[in-house]
Amino acid sequence: MAPGRVVTVAVDANGADQGPAEVAAAAALAVSQGGVEVILYGPAAELGDEGPGISIVDAPVSIAKVLEPASAVRSNPDASIVQAWKAVKDGEAEALVSGGSTGAALAAGLFSVKRAQGIYRPALAVTLPVPGRAVTLLDVGANVEVRTEQLVQFAYMGAAYATTVLDVKRPQVGLLNVGEERTRGTAQLMEVHDQLSAATTDAFEFVGNVEGRHFARGELDVVVSDGFAGNVSLKYAEAVSSTTIDVVDNARNDNLRSRVGGWLLDPAIRRARTSLDPAVTGGAYLLGLRQLGVVPHGRFGRYGISQAILRAGHGVEENLIERTHETLEAAGMLRRAGGGDTTKPTAVVPSSQ
Repeated sequence: MAPGRVVTVAVDANGADQGPAEVAAAAALAVSQGGVEVILYGPAAELGDEGPGISIVDAPVSIAKVLEPASAVRSNPDASIVQAWKAVKDGEAEALVSGGSTGAALAAGLFSVKRAQGIYRPALAVTLPVPGRAVTLLDVGANVEVRTEQLVQFAYMGAAYATTVLDVKRPQVGLLNVGEERTRGTAQLMEVHDQLSAATTDAFEFVGNVEGRHFARGELDVVVSDGFAGNVSLKYAEAVSSTTIDVVDNARNDNLRSRVGGWLLDPAIRRARTSLDPAVTGGAYLLGLRQLGVVPHGRFGRYGISQAILRAGHGVEENLIERTHETLEAAGMLRRAGGGDTTKPTAVVPSSQ
C-alpha cells in the first residue's frame, strides 16, 4: 500500500466454512498489516468486539448456500452480502470480500453496484499457485455457459489484470482447449481462437490454444476459459498441489533416515509449501462490475481471508477496475449500446469460488 493510503473493505462474514469468528480474526490480521480498514457484516454476537480499524454491522442473515442466489438477493435486503455490496455502492467502502458462494457474491454485486458499462459478463480471475511465474486463470466460476464475444472479452480483462496487479508487460494469453492445434475443440473455441489471433493489440500477445500442462508449468501469463472448465481446472490444480505436499510430508516421516533428511530439507519444503498454497493468493478478483470484489475460498482460514482483504485493498489502490475498462475501451472490446447480454448469470453455485 502507498504510505498514508487506507482502503475501506466491506467483508461478508457469513458463508466461510470456519465461521464468522474466523473471518473477524482475518480482518484483524489484515488491518494489522496496514493499508486497510474493514467493515464486517455478520452476526455481531459471533464477531467479537470492534478493534482499531474494524467496525461491525449486525447482519446475521446469510444467503451464502442458497440454490437461487438472484431470487434470494431480491427477497433478502438485510442479508450480509447484500448489505456489504450496498456499502460499496454508497461509498462507505471501496471494495468487497466474501467467502460465501460465488453465486451470491455475483448476484448481489449485479443487483447493487451493477455491471460495468460495456461488459458482457463479469468473470472471476485467480492467480494460480504455480512456482516461478504467476498464471492468471479466468473465468473460474462466474459463468458456466458463455458466448464467443464473452470469451474474447475475458482475454482482455485477464490481460489488464495481469498488467495492473502482477505488473506483467504485454502478458502472454492462451485459450484453454483440448489440444494446441487451431482446429481442436468446439466450433465456439475455434471461433474465439480465430478472433484472438486476428486481434491487433498492445494489451497482450495471444499464444494460441493451451492445455493444462502449459499453465501448470508457468509457460504463459493468462489462461482464458469458461467458468465450468476453469473452476474444474482450478480445483484440480489446487488439490494436486496440496496432495503433493502431503506426500512429501508422509515420505519424510517414514523412517529415521527420512526424518533426518526431512529435517535438513525443512527450509526448502516450507518454501515449496508456501509457493503452492492457494491461500497466499487470497482468492479470485471479480472483474466486470463497477466496483471491485474478491472471492476467497470458503475453506480458507484467517490467513487466506486476510490475504483476500489485502488483495482487495491493493486492487483499489492500483485502480484495477478503471484500468481494466480503459484496456477494453482502447481495444474496442466494450459491448456496443443496444447489444446487451440478456442471458442470466450461470455461476458455479453454491461452491465457494
